[in-house]
Amino acid sequence: MARKVILTGDRPTGKLHIGHYVGSLKNRVELQNSGEYDTYIMIADMQALTDNARDPEKIRNSLLQVAMDYLAVGIDPEKSTILVQSQIPALSELTEHYSNLVTVSRLERNPTVKSEIRQKEFGKSVPVGFFTYPISQAADITAFKADTVPVGDDQEPMLEQTREIVRSFNSIYKQDILVEPQGYFPPKGMGRIPGLDGNAKMSKSLGNAIYISDDADTVKQKIMSMYTDPNHIHIEDPGQVEGNVVFTYLDIFDEDKKKVQELKDQYSHGGLGDVKIKLYLNEVLQGVLEPIRQRRSVYEQDPAAVYDILKKGSEKANIVANQTLQEVRDAIGINYFN
Repeated sequence: MARKVILTGDRPTGKLHIGHYVGSLKNRVELQNSGEYDTYIMIADMQALTDNARDPEKIRNSLLQVAMDYLAVGIDPEKSTILVQSQIPALSELTEHYSNLVTVSRLERNPTVKSEIRQKEFGKSVPVGFFTYPISQAADITAFKADTVPVGDDQEPMLEQTREIVRSFNSIYKQDILVEPQGYFPPKGMGRIPGLDGNAKMSKSLGNAIYISDDADTVKQKIMSMYTDPNHIHIEDPGQVEGNVVFTYLDIFDEDKKKVQELKDQYSHGGLGDVKIKLYLNEVLQGVLEPIRQRRSVYEQDPAAVYDILKKGSEKANIVANQTLQEVRDAIGINYFN
């Protein structure tokens, strides 16, 4: 029985944070180690350039950082193919072929695109590359014939657009070349975690993140600045657990659920200070991050080795993507000189 194929990845716009770890990276490692999938993990630098074209240095610098974060959390280049989007030329041609199958009005109706254009305040100045990135994403997925794509709920419209493109292509050219992908939704409890300031989302742009690469002192400093209950002024005051970021993090990272519940009860009734629970969270989170930091430090000493992993992964991915492109060209009938 053939193994399923997964495609997933990240835009290299900065180092990855513990929100990425909880939301996707940890799950990727588990899927990779299950032995049930051929796993492709893409550093989507071309997609990052769609709204960072005037700051390419940011993307170049982030590429290595993201790769080291991958390797540090346990992505294994012997089990997963780590590739760089811009180093796979077939993806650009596939994007162009698929562009002929999608209307402007369909892209405008994509809820994810509409939401991100609003968030970035592009208005009518949205770059064409950004506007059409659902098509580029379809090329990424179909190039490797991925049938499984890990997504959050807000990314499902992007996946549906890929399925539409697959159905259109296979119908028009009367060949079942492309594969319709299905979404893989992470287990409950692995969604987004809030930022240090209580904001609903941990984000690089909001400056409310703990990074996978942060040293121990930085992590502790950030934890001690965390948002808790603004009305919990004195230790003896009853505190609010709901919406208290410290307890949200303990729910996620502390495996001793009984201890967490005891702390919640004590905090709710009064008699437990914010400093004490923050120090406990620091102990828990440092235990999670320390082995990751140690692995990352090894790669930081040898960036050439990291680039070599990316080069080999991209070369392997090129073979697969080129095969798909040839099948697409054959179906369209533009392999004139074969």
